[in-house]
Amino acid sequence: MEKIKKDDSYAHILKYTGVFGGVQGLNILVGIVRNKLVAMILGPAGMGLMSLFNSTIKLISDSTNLGIPMSAVREISDAYENGDMHKIEHIVKLIRVWSFLTAVLGMMVCIVMSPLLNKWTFNWGDHTIHFIFLSPVVALTAIMGGELAILKGTRQLKHLAVLSVYGVLGALVTSTPLYYIWKEQAIVPSLIIIALVQLLFTILYSYRIFPLRLQFQRKLIGEGMGMAKLGVAFVIAGIFGSGAEFLIRTFLNNAGSLWHVGLYNAGYMMTMTYAAMVFQAMETDYYPRLSSIQGIGEKLNLVVNRQVEVSLLLVSPLLVLFLVGLPILLPLLYSGKFLPVMGMMKLAILAMYVRAVVLPIEYIALSKGDSKAYLLQELVYDVMVVSCVTMGYHIWGLVGTGVGLLISGMIGLLFDLIFCHVKYQFHLSRTVILYGAIHVPIGFCTYLMSLSIHGFWYWLLGILLIIASFVVSIQILHSKSHLWESLMAKVKAKLRK
Repeated sequence: MEKIKKDDSYAHILKYTGVFGGVQGLNILVGIVRNKLVAMILGPAGMGLMSLFNSTIKLISDSTNLGIPMSAVREISDAYENGDMHKIEHIVKLIRVWSFLTAVLGMMVCIVMSPLLNKWTFNWGDHTIHFIFLSPVVALTAIMGGELAILKGTRQLKHLAVLSVYGVLGALVTSTPLYYIWKEQAIVPSLIIIALVQLLFTILYSYRIFPLRLQFQRKLIGEGMGMAKLGVAFVIAGIFGSGAEFLIRTFLNNAGSLWHVGLYNAGYMMTMTYAAMVFQAMETDYYPRLSSIQGIGEKLNLVVNRQVEVSLLLVSPLLVLFLVGLPILLPLLYSGKFLPVMGMMKLAILAMYVRAVVLPIEYIALSKGDSKAYLLQELVYDVMVVSCVTMGYHIWGLVGTGVGLLISGMIGLLFDLIFCHVKYQFHLSRTVILYGAIHVPIGFCTYLMSLSIHGFWYWLLGILLIIASFVVSIQILHSKSHLWESLMAKVKAKLRK
């Protein structure tokens, strides 16, 4: 119990959220530069084309990787908690063998299905050859997913943080010159180069810790069947998730235009990317910790609720800041051509409050290896998001897609709360409800203010709301974790050196 308390204290969560939040902050700065350059060079239509390629390749990857990137984390995390180094090394071998097999499978599926992918994705032109050329991206992604699972399961958090930075920098350095020279024709080559660079950075770290020793023995392949079976649910869930994204973007391409796809993708990615500075820590630190907890009940409730609390406290001020600053940030980060997506983005930002609560809860089924439960949760959400976003677009256009994201998120949250209460005895703590009752109204007031007030009063009220949200979170975090004392102690320690 002492280990649980230590690992799931506010201080611990803040520490590793801070590590990855800081990294994500740096990633965002690099991403700002890249997105700005790409948006200026390609425009909404070019970014729409890139989005369609990305979502299609992601669908193939998620459909063929047998869920190894997720199920492997759980497998190796158990061995790591027990300190069984021999078992860890053995599981690493299994992961690498199965990652290679899924890489070959994914590449072949992409090649064989390229005519169909072209038909399903585009209503103009022939892009079959492009999907064939993109097949190595599927293979590279599968291998990288296995290596990242090894690093996550063995808590190589600093290495993962560094890799995240290198990956974004690599994408900036390699892709931007190509877009500048060849415009849209550079999209396919740049996606291949980015995947290759990111894999090289990953194996540079993972092979140093666990040297490569591939052994294609029937015994090894057979032993990995349990991991693969668990991963089948992740595959199906991945198909649902990627399929939902694919269907939405294809629908927008057919019902609207490539321009609408580009606008929606810019708004969606911008919102998700900047909220990810908090959410990224969840997959990296929270999920392995949660996987190590045996059984359900008090311990499980403590870990999940504390993660929800910290997520809400950290993400809420950032969302208010983002919402207020959107009139400046959107043209700054992209260009004036993307202003029509502002209404959608404001609603998508509100949906991030829901996501801060939902994500920690969804990891419960994952951590228990309960594939059917996880699959059901994903299916419900994906059906709702496709239905709500497409219906919203029919009624209100691009703004309606934001309405759809918000409504589907709220329905998904309600379902997850009921489902996890029945199956895992989970319930939201009073503390979570209290923090939500404080922060969500601040966010909603900011949204209403952004619709009705302009000029001087907009910025004055906006700054006051930002300050209010930050003050609330900082005061609570300070009272829970002795934040200032911890920071001052670190500063003094550095000065002594």
